[in-house]
Amino acid sequence: MKEQRLNQTTVGRFIDPTTDFGFKKIFGSYPNRNLLIAFLNEVFRGRKKIVELTYNKNEHPGDTEEIGGVIFDLTCTASNGEQFIIEVQRSAQVNLKRRMLYYGSKLISDQAPKGKRKDWDYGISEVYVIVLMDGFPMPGDDDDDRYLHDICLCNRDTGKVFYDHLGFIYLELINFVKEESELGTDLDGWLYVLKNMSRLDKIPVYLRKPIFERLFDIAEYSKLTKEEKDMYDTSLKRKWDNKAILDYAVNEALKEERAKAHAEKLKSALEFKKMGMPVADIAKGLGLPVEEVEKL
Repeated sequence: MKEQRLNQTTVGRFIDPTTDFGFKKIFGSYPNRNLLIAFLNEVFRGRKKIVELTYNKNEHPGDTEEIGGVIFDLTCTASNGEQFIIEVQRSAQVNLKRRMLYYGSKLISDQAPKGKRKDWDYGISEVYVIVLMDGFPMPGDDDDDRYLHDICLCNRDTGKVFYDHLGFIYLELINFVKEESELGTDLDGWLYVLKNMSRLDKIPVYLRKPIFERLFDIAEYSKLTKEEKDMYDTSLKRKWDNKAILDYAVNEALKEERAKAHAEKLKSALEFKKMGMPVADIAKGLGLPVEEVEKL
């Protein structure tokens, strides 16, 4: 009888933190808040020091029936009032930047009191959206090999920061290519773990620190309950299925591009042939088989 659970040869020793279940298991519960605090402090690279977090509801209804609500992967508030949205995106999204801007704006608009607006005086707390991008590049930045994009509002002419309390940090895992021997900071360690944990069978030497040892202990597949294993298996299969669909779409697009390029070569070859150029020269110049040019 075929087992319902995924085979241990396909499920690694540690869970994949970029799956729905894996992300929430590691970062999404109050007892594990120190992991999220450590991760966020590294993401902000010393610009911010978070000492405590409170987890918030992740569902924010719209103000009216016509205005749809949003469900965030994870939201939390620091002890000084800073609010964070942490999102995991596993495939290229339409209007990703606009959607993240809407998410941040939603947290801002929700801070407005129902009454006494004058007394409130727009006392907006800081809001940050952290986007973990797994397997696809930043839209519009295909030629940029940076893996951390730290965005805020600035003056277009001077580059001077105009407003620093609404920020967006995009972590582009596809561009993080450091090997274990190249890890030099704890931020490197976190990104390496997020990208590679499910393929590891032991804790890397560089990551033998209390916070990472705690992380790997929580993420060990064998320590999950039966119900958790079922949820993780489902989550992992969904990720694999989505990747297969994406890979198929990319391959089909590449085939179409190659077919168009080949058709253009044949068109050029035919023109050169009409001009009386030797078939061998045409084939060599355009990278086509001689036989194919002869048939034109």
